Amino acid sequence: MVADVSPPPRTDEPDPLPPSKRRAKRGPAVWVAMYHSVSDCPDDPYNVTVTPARLDRQLAWISGRGLRGVSVRELLAARAHGAERGLVGLTFDDGYADFVTTALPVLYRRGFTATVFVLPGRLGGENAWERFGPRKPLLDVDGIRRVVAAGMEIASHGLTHLDLTKATDDVLHTEVSDSRHQLTGITGGDIEGFCYPYGYLDERVAAAVRRAGYRYACAISPGSADYGDFALPRIHIGQADTPARLELKRRLARVYGRAVEAE
Repeated sequence: MVADVSPPPRTDEPDPLPPSKRRAKRGPAVWVAMYHSVSDCPDDPYNVTVTPARLDRQLAWISGRGLRGVSVRELLAARAHGAERGLVGLTFDDGYADFVTTALPVLYRRGFTATVFVLPGRLGGENAWERFGPRKPLLDVDGIRRVVAAGMEIASHGLTHLDLTKATDDVLHTEVSDSRHQLTGITGGDIEGFCYPYGYLDERVAAAVRRAGYRYACAISPGSADYGDFALPRIHIGQADTPARLELKRRLARVYGRAVEAE
């Protein structure tokens, strides 16, 4: 399920090492697009599904404007060298199994890469956190390894898709740290990225993600510049996003960037 806004920071559990005290402010990546499932399933109460044909047209629109879709890892590495111009971050939340069967071939045709945020606590399971709509299978260990072998980035979405702002300290640590360790064991490589389930975060959650060894984290709406790369805003892309809507969303991404940099 996609959340439209992030809740205000909680004040009942102070963070002894808030992000603003540990990292310098940095502007967000230029544009990071947020996808979820890619399939022909018409039952989509949460607007998280695009068809393969629609995805292909959307990526064609990106390519036609001289842009290239890349993983967040690649985007941030380019930004560190001032070379992010012309790049668009592509992310796929929840780790649906259809990424391998339907999204990956489309990305291949365009020469694009992407980041897939997966849930190692639900390997081979279903999207049981969604109350309504169809049950969709999630990636298993083999699927995750196929994603890595295809040149895509695997990153963490937590273990089980919980609202981490409501989790106890122990559960928060497990969701954030254990998911990274498990994915490292599966992929054999470093796990650099995290994605907050539902887009919810506060200072306590962002600090826990940083302490777990991640290098960045994706949110949804733009947050305070104090979070730096631990609250990268993204633009949701859905089935209804035609070229005209994509152009509006590209402009919205620029507004997001200016809003963060102005703080």
